Amino acid sequence: MRHTTRRAITTAAVALALAGCATVRPGPAEPAAPVPLGRQAEDKLLKAAEHRLVVECLGSRGLTLTAVSRARAPAEDRRLQSALFGTDPRELSLTLATGLTVTANSDGCVAAARAHLYGDQTRWFRAQVTVDNMRAEAHARMKEDPAHRAAFDRWTRCAAPPGGPRAGRPAPAVADRCSRESGLDDVRARLEPAELATVRTLHRDQVATYEQLRARALRRAAELSANPTGTKGIDAS
Repeated sequence: MRHTTRRAITTAAVALALAGCATVRPGPAEPAAPVPLGRQAEDKLLKAAEHRLVVECLGSRGLTLTAVSRARAPAEDRRLQSALFGTDPRELSLTLATGLTVTANSDGCVAAARAHLYGDQTRWFRAQVTVDNMRAEAHARMKEDPAHRAAFDRWTRCAAPPGGPRAGRPAPAVADRCSRESGLDDVRARLEPAELATVRTLHRDQVATYEQLRARALRRAAELSANPTGTKGIDAS
């Protein structure tokens, strides 16, 4: 996830020098391009818009995407990877409540495409990483609950009984059976919604930012979809 910190913002200024009185009547506004309904349709629109912007950005550098990397010479592959994901040191970083640190560059065509769609790259990076990892944070919080710890102990005794093989990962069928018999599935089903709600409350500002920037990106993606002539001025430096 790399984004560009530079984007062109054009401001139009109109100066009117009038002798006497005059009335300026704006013409009818262009209707907004429709945004599809449903999360799946929205995701598909955003993915298509990002792909198109990346292809156009690469095209401005004389590059094209190819399906298989082994079809490209090593030097060409390195050039394409650099164009896609940038070459600057990683500039964006966020350490989550789980202890995981996520980093990203802010240059390259992928970053430029996302910056064009979402706007402020730093705000989008922080919001997306936070929202994408809320379930993992909720699960980490769940493990501290006494009921979960007790159920997990029962699961461990079931999946790796004393005197038996203590494999790091039991067979899926054994793990599933023990999750049912230990009550771990029931505990998780009971705790997860409450923990997710708590995590969403803890990160409500980032959730709001995520939804705001996603809505902006959907509008930009719909405009792109309605305009097949291409996009100008995507800066991937």
